[in-house]
Amino acid sequence: MTLTVLTPQPQQWDAFVHARPRAHALQLSGWAGLKRPYGWGSARVALADKTGALVAGAQMLLRPLPLRLGTMAYLPFGPILTHYDQRDALWDAIHAAARGAHASFLKWEPGFLLDGAAPPDFSRYGFRESAQTIQPPRTVMIDIRPDEDAILARMNQGTRRKIRQSLKGDVRYVQATRDQVRLFTDMMQTTGARNAFGVHEPSYYGLAYDLFVPHSAALFLALLGDEPLAGVMAFAQGDMAYYLYGASSNQQRNLMASYGAQWQAIQWAKSRGCAWYDMWGVPDEDAAVLEAGFESRDDGLWGVYGFKRGWGGEVMRSLGAWDHVYNPLIYGAYRLALQARRAGNGD
Repeated sequence: MTLTVLTPQPQQWDAFVHARPRAHALQLSGWAGLKRPYGWGSARVALADKTGALVAGAQMLLRPLPLRLGTMAYLPFGPILTHYDQRDALWDAIHAAARGAHASFLKWEPGFLLDGAAPPDFSRYGFRESAQTIQPPRTVMIDIRPDEDAILARMNQGTRRKIRQSLKGDVRYVQATRDQVRLFTDMMQTTGARNAFGVHEPSYYGLAYDLFVPHSAALFLALLGDEPLAGVMAFAQGDMAYYLYGASSNQQRNLMASYGAQWQAIQWAKSRGCAWYDMWGVPDEDAAVLEAGFESRDDGLWGVYGFKRGWGGEVMRSLGAWDHVYNPLIYGAYRLALQARRAGNGD
């Protein structure tokens, strides 16, 4: 089959992504739009058949490196192939596009293997494994294909009890309107301060709402009267859903509104036909360390791990991050800069 390399427009690209059940939400053009005001450029490349229909492609983000060390191209949770035979031609096009954007190297995060297959050896394709990941490499993945009773049965007893408690009383759960996003962003600042992890500025979440709701995301709020208690922004693409952002206030925490909002998001994902619900980010440690940390730590991602572990999912690790180097000199300087930063942070 003769394939043509092209740069797809956002509407054409998103139609292609939406048609692929395992394509990731971070490959949608909206993700590039969300990152654009925060210093990221983007580049899309695709292969088309003789009818002009897209058959493979990838969206990359582009970021200037610190200390004027050039540009990094970043490929999150792609590329997208409809047939294995397209692989070599697509990678040739990806590397050409990255070099055309003056990238010194390409950082690739392939994502998760959900079918139990053995991890591929990406070094065969010119990649080297990198310790520097951009997305959290470890998560809790919930299989939401069974009925709701079966999903609840897999949870630990405490989580089930808190969900049921959250659905009693006067707390109501709504899909937020644009005017209600500010309630969520205020809670995000509270949550970040309480749990000691970084959050985005309020305009980031407003832009995420504008770009993804309602076609690919929903924002659920738990309200007691007019007072917001908790919120969950979940994204969906194909058979996957993702819990990317969650927040809660410091008020009325005994009502367990965070559990109710999360349960609303899981039900929403299931109603869309999603098979998996990705809780998105726990500490990158093996099971024994995670359980030991759960008992003794509540800082950063450890605080949210205590919440996520009870939902009956499986702790999974992604295939990590892999770098393909175009400029060895700049890449070497980049790695030295990372080492110096880690040393300065006491790592």
